Amino acid sequence: MGSDYATPTHMPNTNFTERVLNWFDQHGRKNLPWQHNISPYRVWVSEIMLQQTQVSTVIPYFERFMESFPTVESLATAKADEVLHHWTGLGYYARARNLHKAAKVVVADFDGVFPDSVEALSELPGIGRSTAGAIRSIAFGLPAAILDGNVKRVLARHAAIDGWPGQSGVAKELWALAENHTPDQRCGDYSQAMMDLGATLCTRSAPDCEHCPVMVDCQAQQQGNPLDYPGKKPKKALPVRQTTLVMALVGEEVLLEKRPGTGIWGGLWCFPEAVGEKDAADWIARQLHTAPPELERWQSFRHTFSHYHLDITPILARLPCAPEAVMEADARLWYNIRRPPQVGLAAPVARLLQQLAPKIA
Repeated sequence: MGSDYATPTHMPNTNFTERVLNWFDQHGRKNLPWQHNISPYRVWVSEIMLQQTQVSTVIPYFERFMESFPTVESLATAKADEVLHHWTGLGYYARARNLHKAAKVVVADFDGVFPDSVEALSELPGIGRSTAGAIRSIAFGLPAAILDGNVKRVLARHAAIDGWPGQSGVAKELWALAENHTPDQRCGDYSQAMMDLGATLCTRSAPDCEHCPVMVDCQAQQQGNPLDYPGKKPKKALPVRQTTLVMALVGEEVLLEKRPGTGIWGGLWCFPEAVGEKDAADWIARQLHTAPPELERWQSFRHTFSHYHLDITPILARLPCAPEAVMEADARLWYNIRRPPQVGLAAPVARLLQQLAPKIA
């Protein structure tokens, strides 16, 4: 890993950096929950939660997470189901699984103390170069560049960098700019300032150029086409897949199965899957050794992942009594809808459970 992650030794572009910091002093966000009682642990959790997720959505999740897991040790010793339960609704669940794995590594290999180098931080599960830079700069006050989505947008527009940042050449150019602008002093404030600038002024679809501290030499603004930067990811039609979810209901309880640790909804609890209504009936007869009354087919809906659309058809099967079939304790769960256990749920499952609540006996 060495050279790519090295702290720059050249002088930063102080004019750009000073303007950004001056703007941050007057207009930056300073009361977000993770900006109080700053620690590597709190910064790390917030940065992972903020990946692909808006600040307003993250705030209540972060506060609940910190209440339940106030230290890296408490997270490391928690059960995976507890961690995933606190993540339900945030999406991109690999983040939560990696968070849990990384906590175990920090406790086992670093005695609960986070390393302060980008190289060592980047070796932890789920931590990339930009997240490592944010932890180093914000939590430790040490120089490190960041390049999250907001920062990519600011830099791509300011320097009119053509192309999609997912391309290696474009990413290399943006990292060089990020390194060049990163100061040796107030590096934590600078990291936060750049993220704030992209989130509040240099937004994706409605940039407020007039109030931007670096507008005067922003090349995209001078060209009159800031929305052209950064370049868009090449569009590719997403494939569509179908599944049927079997909601086997007995009184207040419905059957859930634990998903495998990898793949979609890894480690989360979900309704059993079938490939249609007949297969749903066969599954109940085969797995639960009972024949349900008439099946109730619910309205299908679409859930979109990054790589494909999933069209979900829920099938409700009201069973007269709990099946006598032996249940695998680790893989199946009778989930009480009125007194829900704390387990991680796939987002469509949480949605369906809400719709089931008024229908239970």
